[in-house]
Amino acid sequence: MSGLTIKNVRKSYGAVNIIHGVDVDISDGEFVILVGPSGCGKSTLLRMIAGLEDITGGQISIGGRVVNDLPPKDRDIAMVFQNYALYPQMTVAQNMGFALQLAGAKRAEIDEKVGEAAKILGLQPLLDRKPAQLSGGQRQRVAMGRAIVRDPKVFLFDEPLSNLDAKLRVKMRAEIKALHQRLKTTIVYVTHDQIEAMTMADKIVVLQGGKVEQVGSPLELYDRPKNVFVAGFLGSPAMNFLEGRITGGASPALVLPTGTGIELASAPAQSDGREVVLGIRPEDLSFGSEGSVTATVTVVEPTGSETHVALELEGKELTWVMRERAELTPGQKIQLSLKTPNLHFFDKASQQRL
Repeated sequence: MSGLTIKNVRKSYGAVNIIHGVDVDISDGEFVILVGPSGCGKSTLLRMIAGLEDITGGQISIGGRVVNDLPPKDRDIAMVFQNYALYPQMTVAQNMGFALQLAGAKRAEIDEKVGEAAKILGLQPLLDRKPAQLSGGQRQRVAMGRAIVRDPKVFLFDEPLSNLDAKLRVKMRAEIKALHQRLKTTIVYVTHDQIEAMTMADKIVVLQGGKVEQVGSPLELYDRPKNVFVAGFLGSPAMNFLEGRITGGASPALVLPTGTGIELASAPAQSDGREVVLGIRPEDLSFGSEGSVTATVTVVEPTGSETHVALELEGKELTWVMRERAELTPGQKIQLSLKTPNLHFFDKASQQRL
């Protein structure tokens, strides 16, 4: 078994607390992504798992063994860094086999494992090249190959795609996911890119300020975010938010601070008169009929398959992702409907889901 358990883990630098009692259970073979804004503590947590940072409190177990006091080399993990960390004077084959060489493995074993990893990653034609002769994507594959040859219990990835261009990032996302499906090894992956998290993970851990906000599958977090932070962080473009008061009972409406009322398809039970934050995904907006709320088009961005429309509604900015093509122009007034079942309601004071 090569699962990973993080129990009440804390990290402080003097009087400054960085990680505040994090609890995460990662099953054997699971692909888990730690995601959150810059400074949320995700890379610090990954470095504590790797043994590169001391733990102030709590416990980390890998494969059922507590590793708090073990050095990185004894934790049976392999880490892929953001900057690849390849030895420039070594060939691809030498870089991939160096850790095995340090461990005293025989040349035949090193060659066999390097050859197997090179085949998996499509690096066979590049084994005699040095890092300077490789593209960014090829260097990333070499860094992954160096991890694979060690056959670790856990792979750790620290923002491995952040140095690549947009097209290559998409390609490498698919390659890493395919690699996981083939090796079935536990992976803990750090990124600030929520698209990477949504497309790659079995489970996402959303962090903010050194605390876990929510843990769940990508679609679970997308469809039922626990609070306003998670709702706004996951999804591109981000969820729209409107503050107001629920009225109307059986025919609910959201009354904005300006006094304008917006008809809703539904509202939480016993919410009449409650101050809320209403969340609606950009793809769930639609054209309304007469009597619907009026919004002003500010920007139109055709992407080919979709049209992204920026709107102004009673002083609030909204984003609408239209699946169809529409002839809209900046300054145009349109009728907008929020009468969709896919609404998200959060308590205004606590920011928690209702």
